Amino acid sequence: MQPTLLLLAAGMGSRYGGLKQLDAMGPAGQTMIDYAVLDAMRAGFGKVVFVIRKDFEAEFRAKVGQSYEDRIAVEYSFQDLHDLPTGYAVPEGRSKPWGTAHAVRAARDVVTEPFAVINADDFYGREAYARMAAHLQELAAPADGQTATGVRQADTPHVTSSVSVSACRTPAALAVSMVGYTLGNTLSPHGTVNRGICSLQDGLLQGVEEYTAIGPDADGVLRGDGLDGQRVPLAEDAIVSMNFWGFSPVLFQPLEAGFEKFLAERGGEMKSEYYLPSLVDQLIKDGQATCPVLKTDSPWFGVTYPEDKPRVVESIARLTEAGLY
Repeated sequence: MQPTLLLLAAGMGSRYGGLKQLDAMGPAGQTMIDYAVLDAMRAGFGKVVFVIRKDFEAEFRAKVGQSYEDRIAVEYSFQDLHDLPTGYAVPEGRSKPWGTAHAVRAARDVVTEPFAVINADDFYGREAYARMAAHLQELAAPADGQTATGVRQADTPHVTSSVSVSACRTPAALAVSMVGYTLGNTLSPHGTVNRGICSLQDGLLQGVEEYTAIGPDADGVLRGDGLDGQRVPLAEDAIVSMNFWGFSPVLFQPLEAGFEKFLAERGGEMKSEYYLPSLVDQLIKDGQATCPVLKTDSPWFGVTYPEDKPRVVESIARLTEAGLY
């Protein structure tokens, strides 16, 4: 069984000023999504699920999705502000979506195999996809003693797996993994960025702490604002999450529970977001999962500001000239 790539493309890119997911970055007009799907297919992913908004579905299908439907299985999920658990409603005046974990939740009915999650507007590099695909394929291997048509009790309480293993060897236990990049390689020279700073022990993620407004201050020291509002120094070689995650599909159960808890505590705030790194952090702290960090030397390019585009275009052109694309 091949893993699935879940590609988060619902955001407008408020700082960028438009739909950067559909902006040409490659020498032949390729978008960041084009490179993501190409690298994923090369790595062995068998399906891509685009998480988008319903209001630009037609444009997205025409410009992106249709070009891949004859080469890889393609499905769509829609992030909707009003897609909430029973008993919850959008507070009056809120227009902002609920964040990356909510975007992943949108695909809960179409993802039944180990899957990776990425941002649609980032370039992650071929090695990153290869490492994640290999890791997810290990999750999909049948357990000892399991037959190709076996029925087994899941490792997670109250969940029973009755799927034919020959069709989909979905692991019953919760599995989490992450591709890790160094902070210094993910900064923009044109403005500050937001990152999840990771703490590691023996190659396993111990926690993710969100920092905003990361950039050099007037004294040249790299700093960021913690969620408590304090501005603190940050190391350039710190491992950061660039939202390249790997999961077993059991993830949707604790995600739902965590989202309900988030809504109960912060759902009334106009701009609160349920971050995917925050969910992983809580799973680790609660002892529900361990998270191997798959470090990569792949180049990472992000387009946060319009001024970032020339640098990204030049970097991709060099990779193209080197024969990698």
